[in-house]
Amino acid sequence: MPLRLSAFPKCYLDAIAGARSMSVFDWIEQAKQLDADGLEMYDGFFTSLDPGYLDSVGDAIRTAGFAMPMLCCSPDFTHPDADARERAVEREVAMIGVARRLGGPGTVCRVLSGQRYPGLDRREGLDRVVRCIEQVLPVAKEHDIVLGLENHYKDGFWQYPEFAQKQDVFLELLAAVPESPHFGVQYDPSNALVAGDDPLELLKLVAPRVVSMHASDRYLADGTTIEELRQADGTLGYSPNLRHGVTGKGLNDYDAIFRTLAGVGYRGWVSIEDGMNGMGEMAESLAFLRRKVAEHFPD
Repeated sequence: MPLRLSAFPKCYLDAIAGARSMSVFDWIEQAKQLDADGLEMYDGFFTSLDPGYLDSVGDAIRTAGFAMPMLCCSPDFTHPDADARERAVEREVAMIGVARRLGGPGTVCRVLSGQRYPGLDRREGLDRVVRCIEQVLPVAKEHDIVLGLENHYKDGFWQYPEFAQKQDVFLELLAAVPESPHFGVQYDPSNALVAGDDPLELLKLVAPRVVSMHASDRYLADGTTIEELRQADGTLGYSPNLRHGVTGKGLNDYDAIFRTLAGVGYRGWVSIEDGMNGMGEMAESLAFLRRKVAEHFPD
C-alpha cells in the first residue's frame, strides 16, 4: 500500500498554539481543501484536555475525512530543575493518552530530548533524557502508542535549540534506548540540513527504526553554496540563507530518501510541514509527495 500523507500547519503554529487567534477547528476546516489522508496535531493546539473537548476535536478530524496519525509533543527532558523534568514526563504521559484517544492504536507520539541549556554536560544531558524516556515508554506500551524521537532543531516556543540536534548526540541517545516496537525515530531530513548534517547519511544509519517522517524542504538563498551553509554548526538558529519552500524543490533528495525507506520496508506516515508561504504551496508539496510515493511505494 502506498504511504499515507498527513499535513501539519507550520504556518499557523503561533496562531493556534501561541496567540490563539485561530483554533484547531479552524485549521481542520481549512485542511479540507488538501489532498491529505491525515492531520498531524501539536499538543499546544489543545485548549483543554477534558475528554469531551478532545472527543470534539477527534470528531472534527474524522468528519473532515482525516485520520490523526501523529501527535507532535516537545518534552523538555534536559531542564536543570528536577521538578520541571518530572512535569515534562507527566505532560508526555498525558499526551500519550491524547494520542491514543484521537488516533487509536499505533499512533506516533513525538518525543524530544529537551533544550541544550548553556553549560549542560553531554553525559549529564543524555542521562537525564534516558531516565525520562524510560519513565514514559511503559505508558506508551500500555496504550499501544509509538514514541517517535525526532532529529529536531528547536520547538517554536523554546529558548534554546535541541540538546540532541547534532547527529552524533542523536545517535548516542537513540542507542541508549533499547529497541522496542513502541519507540523509534521520527525522521526529518530538513532538520538534518539545519544541523549541518547529511540527511541521507543520517537516514541510512537509522532507517530500520524510522516510525514516522516529516517532509519539508529547504533551499539556498541566491549566491549561497551548500559548502558555506555546512561551515556553520547549526546551533544558532535557522540560517537566513536557508529558506522554506515547496517540498521537492529544495535541497532534500526525496528519490534517495524514499528509496532508502522502501529498502527497509517502511510503511509509516509522511507528514508535510509546510505552508509558510501559503496554502497553495502546501497543496503543491502534497501533489509532489503523492507522485513520489506512487513511484517508490506501489500497491
